[in-house]
Amino acid sequence: MSGSDPLEQPIVRDKRRVHFDPVSGAVSQAPSSEGRSTGAPSGARSTDGSASADPSGPASTGLFGPGSGVDSIELSQLRTELAERTADLQRVQAEYANYRKRVDRDREAVREFAVGDALFALLPVLDDIGRAREHGELEGGFRQVAEALDAAVTKLGLTRFGQPGDPFDPTQHEALMHSYSDEVTEPTAVQILQPGYSYAGRVVRPARVAVAEPTVSLPVDNDLPVVDVDDDDRGDQASPSPSDPSASL
Repeated sequence: MSGSDPLEQPIVRDKRRVHFDPVSGAVSQAPSSEGRSTGAPSGARSTDGSASADPSGPASTGLFGPGSGVDSIELSQLRTELAERTADLQRVQAEYANYRKRVDRDREAVREFAVGDALFALLPVLDDIGRAREHGELEGGFRQVAEALDAAVTKLGLTRFGQPGDPFDPTQHEALMHSYSDEVTEPTAVQILQPGYSYAGRVVRPARVAVAEPTVSLPVDNDLPVVDVDDDDRGDQASPSPSDPSASL
């Protein structure tokens, strides 16, 4: 306080706090900081209304420790529920893995069918190229185009089959001609009329072939009875001549 100003008065600041109870409406002085820190009972509320925690209470003993209220029966039930949830999760994960495999397999099958249909539409073009190659007409730029087309379909997985001398296979060959020959020992495709094609392990078009089978001589059965016929019997059994007038009587 300065002595030059006689009107200056001392300033007093009251730092005491007043506690108001909203239920009863009573007004009381809030406890001091020493009382809150040292004299506050266990579980008492602080000035902001929150309950103070007791370090020696049940919360410090753990979830399944003494005084937690969870006995062995409840613990076994929790373990059973945990095992059931784990089994459900494993089952869902296995079903999802099987679903992924099935979708991938179906997607690959759809792709194979689509490519197979496209290759089947190109077979007449490949047949014309083959006939032109056999007659020596595959020359110049047309030859380069034909070779590029053959390389493209081969890269996609189209395979040509059917050669003269192959054993006849009804699952791969279609017989258009049939003959017998002494030069074969089994049904054989002696001539390829139109080559066959396969893709992804299935036949797109069978090979049209001429088949030859080995010649088989008929066996002679010596156990058959031999019947002798006399000349008189032949005369008696002979039919009458149409020019004989007595035949009509």
